[in-house]
Amino acid sequence: MRRILSLCLLGIALSFGLPGDAVAQAAQRSGAFKLAPQRPGEVDVYILSFGLWGPESVFESEAKGAARILEAQIGSKGRTLVLFNGKRRFGAKPASIMAAAKAAGRALDPAEDVAVLVLTSHGTPEGIGVVAGKDEWLMTPEDVRTVLDETRARNRVVIVSACYSGIFAEKLADERTLVITAAAADKPSFGCEDGATWTYFGDAFFNKALPGKVRLDAAFEEARRLVTQREEREGFDPSNPQMAGGSEVLERVITACAAPPVRQACRCARPSAATAVC
Repeated sequence: MRRILSLCLLGIALSFGLPGDAVAQAAQRSGAFKLAPQRPGEVDVYILSFGLWGPESVFESEAKGAARILEAQIGSKGRTLVLFNGKRRFGAKPASIMAAAKAAGRALDPAEDVAVLVLTSHGTPEGIGVVAGKDEWLMTPEDVRTVLDETRARNRVVIVSACYSGIFAEKLADERTLVITAAAADKPSFGCEDGATWTYFGDAFFNKALPGKVRLDAAFEEARRLVTQREEREGFDPSNPQMAGGSEVLERVITACAAPPVRQACRCARPSAATAVC
C-alpha cells in the first residue's frame, strides 16, 4: 500500500483545515449546487458521492458509478451530487465538499430524509486521502462527521471505499448513522488501479450486489462474500469489509428492485499483489 499523505496536513473542515475565508466561500458556493426539494410526508434520499484521489481515475469512475446505481435503486433523481478530483479537474476540494453538504442541508428535511455520503480514495489508518493537483489533505472521521452535520440530516449513511476504512465505522456508527466500509480498520483493500472502473469493493457492492437487493445490509453481506472470494482466489489477505450502526436508518433506505443497470466492464488488467492494494 502507498503510505499516503505522510505530510498530511492539518485536517479538514473547520476541520478540513480551511481558513475562515474559505469556509465563507463554501457557504457561497453551495448556491451553485441545485438539488430537488424534499417532498413532505415522503422519505427522500440525498446522495453525495466524492472521488477524492485525483491522480488515479478509478476513484472518479467509482464515485460516478456508485451515484448512478444508488440513484436508480433508491429513486433519488435530482437529489444527487457527484464531485471528483481528476488529473486536470479538481472538483472535490474541501470547500466544494462542504458546499455540497450545505446544499443538501438546504434541500432536505432533517427529521424525515436521509443523507448518503460515498467516499472513494486511498486510505491510511487515520483517514482517507484527498488529492487535487498539488494539494493534499487527510480527511479524518471527525472531518466526515463535520460534513454530515452540514447536511443537517439526522439519518445518515456513509460508504467508504478505501484501505483501513473501518476506522470510520469505529468512530461514526450509531443508531442513526449506518457506516459501510471496504476494509477493517487494520486492513488494506484492493483494486484501486488507474484506468480501472471499480475497486474490488466498489465492484462487489455497487455494481454486483446492490442492483439485486432490496436492503443495504443484504447488499453488504453479498458484497463481503464476493470480495472475500475474489481476494482469496487472487492470493490477497482478506480486507474484511465492515458494516456498523444504522438500526434506525435501514428501513428508510429500502431500495427499489429496479432492473440492473448496464454494468461497465473493468478496463484494468488483473492486478498483482504489489499493485492492487489501495
